[in-house]
Amino acid sequence: MTLPMPAADRMHALRRMKSVATGMLVAAAAVFVVCVIFGDGHGLWGYVQAAAEASMVGGLADWFAVTALFRHPLGIPIPHTAIIPRKKDQIGAALASFVQQNFLTESVVGERLAAAQITRRTGEWLADPRHAARIADEAGSALNGLANVVRDDELRDAVAQFAHRKLNEVQLAPLLSRVLDAIRESGQHQAALTAGLKGLMRFLDDNRAVFRDRLADESPDWIPEWVDDRLFARLFTGLQSFLADVSTQPDHELRKNFDRYLRDYAIALRTDPEKAATIEKAKIDLLERPDVREWLSGLWAYLKKSILSGASDPNSDLRRTVQSLTMQVGTALRDDPGLQSKIDGSLQRLVGHVLDNYSDDIAELISGTVARWDAAETGRRLELQVGRDLQFIRINGTVVGALVGVIIYAVSQIL
Repeated sequence: MTLPMPAADRMHALRRMKSVATGMLVAAAAVFVVCVIFGDGHGLWGYVQAAAEASMVGGLADWFAVTALFRHPLGIPIPHTAIIPRKKDQIGAALASFVQQNFLTESVVGERLAAAQITRRTGEWLADPRHAARIADEAGSALNGLANVVRDDELRDAVAQFAHRKLNEVQLAPLLSRVLDAIRESGQHQAALTAGLKGLMRFLDDNRAVFRDRLADESPDWIPEWVDDRLFARLFTGLQSFLADVSTQPDHELRKNFDRYLRDYAIALRTDPEKAATIEKAKIDLLERPDVREWLSGLWAYLKKSILSGASDPNSDLRRTVQSLTMQVGTALRDDPGLQSKIDGSLQRLVGHVLDNYSDDIAELISGTVARWDAAETGRRLELQVGRDLQFIRINGTVVGALVGVIIYAVSQIL
């Protein structure tokens, strides 16, 4: 595909071709003057003079024709000249109609979309690790730029209010019921009970002397100390043995009771309005606590710090996650024909909808834009685009005129 030429280069090429065409016309005129001064109008002089005359006529005629497209020749307002400046609105409307009828159609655009394979090629681009890393970098830069634009005080209050409202809207009882069911089904409640019992056993053993001293303080003075020792040892050993049995026996009755209690409590949360109301009241009371409100107010600062830290660090989990997700999306778009078909079909329908409903607006954009252009500027713009090629008409007119002049003169001599 040929890239469009910059405006400065177009202007240079236009001026160069104008110079060539004008130079040929001047050369033909010079030859004619030489023939008139030094020639006798017969023989070879006659042929050369006829060629020069016809060349000047052809060159001047084509100069007039080309110039008349864009401006008045020599600034003289000759009728039917400066055609483009005078007819720019009609030209814009005709161009808009031409584009609408021949380009802005579902068949034409749809065919180009299908040939472009946008989904697959997009997937190939996204699946490339270099491009995915670039997207992660750009996302990080965008987040940093956005963070510098937004006002922290407004966002802090907005995030706090949003979090407070959403937490208030959450029905905690059904949610807690589902959590308890999931914990029971996974057996995590029994694992937690075992860990709790073992921790209690260690706590009791570590503080055995404290409990023994407590018993001595509560025991009457008339009971011998050795009796207290034996009583404490029996009670302490019995408690530790009981805790050890519960922690090591999966089918212990206490474990079964604990399981039944969680099951019944989960059912009650779903079916007992009073229990659900109690949970909701506790939630609301918690949310209304000043320390909780303060924590919610500081939520934005924590989120912002976490996001900006991840966005600024090329090796952060955030950057790696964005890059990984980008590559996964790209791989799916590249390798999944079904997904490609769905997205391409959606693009086709979207383009069809746009063309059906907005092709008139697009055409109006073209004609309206041309209508707003200054008449003289319109002529200059179009001349800049096609003027260089039109100068070949002047060159061809000069050359063809000379050939025709020679032929006409030769025929006249023969006759």
